[in-house]
Amino acid sequence: MLLYEEVADRIGGMIKNGTYRAGERIPSIRALSRQMRVSVNTVMESYARLENLGMIEARPQSGYYVCSNLTDPARRSAVERVGDIAPNPVILGDVALEVMRNIANPALVPLGGGIPNSDLLPVDRLNRMLASESRRFRLQSISYPPHQGHKRLRTQIARRSLNSGCSLAPDDIVITSGCVEAMNLALQAVCRPGDTVAIGSPVYPTFLKSIQWMGLKVLEIPSSGSGMNLEVLDYAIRHNPVSACITIANFNNPLGSLMPDDRKRELVTLLAKHDIPLIEDDVYGDLAYGPVRPPSTKAFDEKGLVLYCCSFSKTLAPGYRVGWIAPGRFMEKVAQLKTLFNIATASPTQLAVAEFLTNGGYDHHLRTLRRAYARQTALAREAVSRYFPPGTRVSRPEGGYILWVEMSEGFDAFGLYEAALREGIGIAPGSIFTLGDKYKNCLRLNAAFWSERVEEALETLGCLAEKIA
Repeated sequence: MLLYEEVADRIGGMIKNGTYRAGERIPSIRALSRQMRVSVNTVMESYARLENLGMIEARPQSGYYVCSNLTDPARRSAVERVGDIAPNPVILGDVALEVMRNIANPALVPLGGGIPNSDLLPVDRLNRMLASESRRFRLQSISYPPHQGHKRLRTQIARRSLNSGCSLAPDDIVITSGCVEAMNLALQAVCRPGDTVAIGSPVYPTFLKSIQWMGLKVLEIPSSGSGMNLEVLDYAIRHNPVSACITIANFNNPLGSLMPDDRKRELVTLLAKHDIPLIEDDVYGDLAYGPVRPPSTKAFDEKGLVLYCCSFSKTLAPGYRVGWIAPGRFMEKVAQLKTLFNIATASPTQLAVAEFLTNGGYDHHLRTLRRAYARQTALAREAVSRYFPPGTRVSRPEGGYILWVEMSEGFDAFGLYEAALREGIGIAPGSIFTLGDKYKNCLRLNAAFWSERVEEALETLGCLAEKIA
């Protein structure tokens, strides 16, 4: 046995006998090098071997951890009969709307919504900048800004667009009241009542509300760990009139999946072939756990057909409602709609965010936020593996803080949601993420928060799930 194999065998044995449990950190490369009196290179080879065996995983800027024994549902191929793909009108029942209201209840343990953890946001710095910028720009802070938004903010966003693989100019951008308004402007710019929108399934339910309000139809395309099934999308486009497509390619909500770059390019190319606009929600893109932010689908857009939507709601301040859209060839229409509906986005919060991007250390803040969410998501996954019934599958996201949990076939996730409510815990049952009869054994969890209270809530959920199963 070679030396690195011997080291790997010893650490692997300690994992198997329970010395290091799933989710726990193992010694760093340098620490193990000192402990076992071997070279750093030997330990690196040993850890690479254990990674290949699926026993440990590297977490960016954190170290090596024992892998959970959970299976990721998003990594399995989506199974769908293409003959079943057909557009449907959106009719959200009272139950779905009630669930969406309940999971936003601040009195519940917040495992159901998609909100960020305010304890990790630069609240004091931002509010100081809000006050100072309002004094510094006295008239601008109370006046109508340009309909596209303040130039300084658009310039900072344009400069940062290189991180997502784009090269935007300030005049390519319209500032919006959050990403939801950006998405709504995009839909209204490219669709008319009765049109069909293709979207990955499971579907972020806020999109369904917007589509219902506009009188559009939905074509649900099955999704997996590599994003929307492009083969099914191609079939659906050839057999149905599709006016637009919506995607969350980076750290999808609710799957948490990351679409590979080659699939992003393929998606943009496929839609461009049919001259179909692509509306991209990239609100989680800045929350990659790795050192490099993944590119947006906009990075592969050569025809101006991608309407790129984003915001600072997940990274800075959800209540500031500062988002933006880069609508490509649809700029004139989007700008007209923005002016028609609310003239412009509020000035004070635009000024504060612009100052934070310029002088507030946004990149340092993002690094801190990414590390925290990577750690907390791993802790939440481990808690699910410890407390939930055997056979539970949980997504393994590479960014963001959303977990998709799949229970055994026949499990009643809505029953778990109701039981959790009685215990003061909010979760999102899978049935609200589709118009069809799917995901009844699934649920979405928010891993942005971690505390003793959250772990106790997950343990309670596991006990309730055992009873329901």
